[in-house]
Amino acid sequence: MKGWGWGWGWGGYGNGWGKGGWGGGSKKKIATVPKDFAVDAEARYTGTVTFYNKWKGYGFIELSQKGVVPDDCVFVQWRNIQTEDRFPFLAKDVEVEFGLMKWTERGGWKRSTTLRAKTVTAVGGGMIALQGAIDAEKKSFVGGQDLRYTGRLKFYDPKPGFGYVNLDSGYKLEEGVPTEIRVERAEVNAGGKQPGAMENLDVEFGIWKTRKDAYKVYNMTLPGGLAMTQEALEHRAVLANQTFQGQVTIWNWRKGWGFIKPSASLPPAVAQKLAEQMQTAKQKAEKRGKSASEEELLYFRRTDVQPGQKIESDSQVTFQCYTDDKGAGACQVTLAA
Repeated sequence: MKGWGWGWGWGGYGNGWGKGGWGGGSKKKIATVPKDFAVDAEARYTGTVTFYNKWKGYGFIELSQKGVVPDDCVFVQWRNIQTEDRFPFLAKDVEVEFGLMKWTERGGWKRSTTLRAKTVTAVGGGMIALQGAIDAEKKSFVGGQDLRYTGRLKFYDPKPGFGYVNLDSGYKLEEGVPTEIRVERAEVNAGGKQPGAMENLDVEFGIWKTRKDAYKVYNMTLPGGLAMTQEALEHRAVLANQTFQGQVTIWNWRKGWGFIKPSASLPPAVAQKLAEQMQTAKQKAEKRGKSASEEELLYFRRTDVQPGQKIESDSQVTFQCYTDDKGAGACQVTLAA
């Protein structure tokens, strides 16, 4: 529930990026389009990645079909990549399939509209999976790429993007492998999402050795290979095949969270969890000498919003409900037709 945050993120793409980028050489601006530029929300296109910066989380795709977008090239951000990799990214010359969406930059007195790729997949609609093959070429593993060890995550801090794992005893390891091993952001498997702050968790992982002979955690997951998503950590249970309607009462787009007021009564299981959540919030507020809202509001994060949907306060939306360890919330949030 509330408290999940992005440890890193691409805050907003400006007028261009520097020397050596897309187009080769000097800065290249993303082409703007009129606000009424027609985009087929259902259409799918294919293209080739011409540039992608994994650590900054953005790149460009050249469309196979010419004349659809200005310069035949569209911007892509990591949030729109559908992937099996632990860290969402693309690579130069990879062929992909995607949809298009319009994007209006927030902030400032002047706003411009550009185009972005959405729901980026492998050609044919499959999930993108690049990490394993790249790792096999570039990394040296202790015991092999597929060998898994178990241990206890001491902590992971998303701000600096690293943590430490204590290796369980009993393993026969090569000389020099420490029992406390550093884990970095790119090796936290959060199912293509960004990992949040974590501590004192049982985990499994591989071990790899850098060129400077430092040992680090590889592809860390929960036991059984389960991705370390917030949903898994909070034991989220989604009410499948049930869609609800409501209005966004608060949307903090900078921090990526908000609340939805349902337009109708909720199922008993969700209503009970929500009541418990409200009671807990009320008790905490009273201890601080404050009052808590009496409205039944469902919490949601940016990751609960469907790709391509620009949510704002007062937006009418449809959504699914879930319950977890902390209460109830909304997911699969989509603007109402």
